[in-house]
Amino acid sequence: MLPSQPLLHAGLFALTVLQALASNTFIAAVYEHAVILPDPTDKPVSPNDALALMNKNMDILEGAIKEAAQQGAHIIVTPEDGIYGWKFMRESIYPYLEDIPDPVVNWIPCTDPSRFGPAPVQERLSCMARNNSIYVVANIGDKKLCNSSDPGCPSDGRYQYNTDVVFDPEGKLVARYHKYNLFMVESQFNYPKEPEAITFETPFGRFGIFTCFDILFHEPAVIVVSKMQVDTVLFPTAWMNVLPFLTAVEFHSAWAMGMHVNFLAANTHNTSLAMTGSGIYAPDGARTYSYNMKTEDGHLLVAELDAHPRLSPASPPAVCWSSYALSVKRFSQNDHDFTGIIFHDKFTFTELTKPGENLTVCQKDLCCHLSYKMEEKRNDEVYVLGAFDGLHVVEGQYYLQICTLLKCRSTDLDTCGQPVETAQTKFEMFSLSGTFGTNYVFPEVLYSGVQLAPGEFEVLNDGRLISKTKPTKPVVTVTLFGRWYEKD
Repeated sequence: MLPSQPLLHAGLFALTVLQALASNTFIAAVYEHAVILPDPTDKPVSPNDALALMNKNMDILEGAIKEAAQQGAHIIVTPEDGIYGWKFMRESIYPYLEDIPDPVVNWIPCTDPSRFGPAPVQERLSCMARNNSIYVVANIGDKKLCNSSDPGCPSDGRYQYNTDVVFDPEGKLVARYHKYNLFMVESQFNYPKEPEAITFETPFGRFGIFTCFDILFHEPAVIVVSKMQVDTVLFPTAWMNVLPFLTAVEFHSAWAMGMHVNFLAANTHNTSLAMTGSGIYAPDGARTYSYNMKTEDGHLLVAELDAHPRLSPASPPAVCWSSYALSVKRFSQNDHDFTGIIFHDKFTFTELTKPGENLTVCQKDLCCHLSYKMEEKRNDEVYVLGAFDGLHVVEGQYYLQICTLLKCRSTDLDTCGQPVETAQTKFEMFSLSGTFGTNYVFPEVLYSGVQLAPGEFEVLNDGRLISKTKPTKPVVTVTLFGRWYEKD
C-alpha cells in the first residue's frame, strides 16, 4: 500500500530537516531568470491576463525549483521582478499585486489558499516549496488598503510594495520583506514607513533578506548582518552592471567577504539592460557564479555552504582597514596626478609608468598605497591608481571611499575610468591599501572577461588586499570599495 500524499510529504520534510541538523553545511541554489515581460501599457490589464503572464514565468521557476531540489538544495532564491517584470506605471502594476499577510498568521497558502482572499501567486509558490521540500524565495508585489486618516495614504487609497516572500519546505509563509531603498525608476511602488530588518531561523542557520538597491545602504543591509547576526543573506535583485566597481558578481562577492556572511544573489537576466550576474558567495570567496552577456537563457547555480560561516576555520579574520596605510609614509610625490570620472564621481589618478614600483595617490582624507609588479609593461595598455573620497549623488546619495588599480579603456588618459571588460597585462603581484575612515570596505579583484579570482587574493588584518599567488589572468581592476555609512 502506497503512503498518502500528506504522509509522504511529512516524511520528506522530516528527512530534509534531519539531514540539515546532522550537518554544519547546507546546499543553496539561485536561479537567474530571463523574465517574460508584459506588453508595455499605461492601462491595467485584466486580473486573468496578469495571472496568465505570471504563470508563464512561474512555470519556468517551478522547473528550476524542481531541478534544485533534485540536486539536494535546501533553499533556492529567485530574482527581483522575476514573476512579472518591471515595465509598469503605478496603475498598470495593480492587477499583478496580492495582499501578503504578516507571517505571524501561520499560513500555508498551498493548503488554505483563500484564507486572506484571492492569492493564486502565493498559493503556487507555497505549493512549489511544499511539493519539493525546499525553502523558496521569490519577489512579488504587495498591496495594502489605507484611508484618509493616514496622512501618508496615496490618493488611490492603497500602498504598493516591492516585496520578497519566503516559504519553508512545508509551504508556510515564514518571511515577508518590503523593499526600503527603491531604485529611481520604481515609481509604481511606495516606500515603507520604516525600514524592516527581516530574519528567520532555519535548521541551517539564521537568514536575513533584502532587495537589490538596499545593499548600498545601512538600513536594512548593515542592520540585518551586524545587529541581527545572520549567517546568510538572501538577495533577489534586478542588477544592471556598471563597470568598473558595480558589476554584480564582483560587488556581491566583495560584500560577502566584507560582511563575513554567506550571500545568495539571484539576478534577472536581460542583456539589453546589462542585467546578469548571479552567485553563491561565502566570506572567503565565491562558491559558484555566472555572468552571461552572450545568450538570453536562464541559469541555475547550486553549491554547498557552511551553515555558520563566522564559526568556520576558513572565515577571514577581523580587519582594521586603515592600519597598514596609516603606518607608512606616502610612497611617492606624484607630479602628474590627474582627474577622471567613474560613474559620475571625480577620481584622482596617477599612472603606472613602470613595470613595478610603489605608488600613492590621495584625495581629501583618503590616501591609497599600491605596490605592484607586472610580468611586462605593455605599450598598448595603461593602468592607473585612483582614489575617491566623497558623496555619490546620481541614483542615490551615499558617501564612498574607494582605492582602485584599474585598466584604462585606451592609452588616452581621458578614457581612464570608462568601462573595460578585457585586458592583456598580467601582474606578478599587487598590494593595495588605504587610509579608510570606515570599517565597511569591500575587496574586489576582477580579471579579464569579467571573471572573479576566488582563492587568488586575500585581505590581511592590517587592511592590505594582496595577491596570494601570481594572478592567473590579466587584471581589469583591483579595488577596495569603502562605503562610509557613518557620514550619510
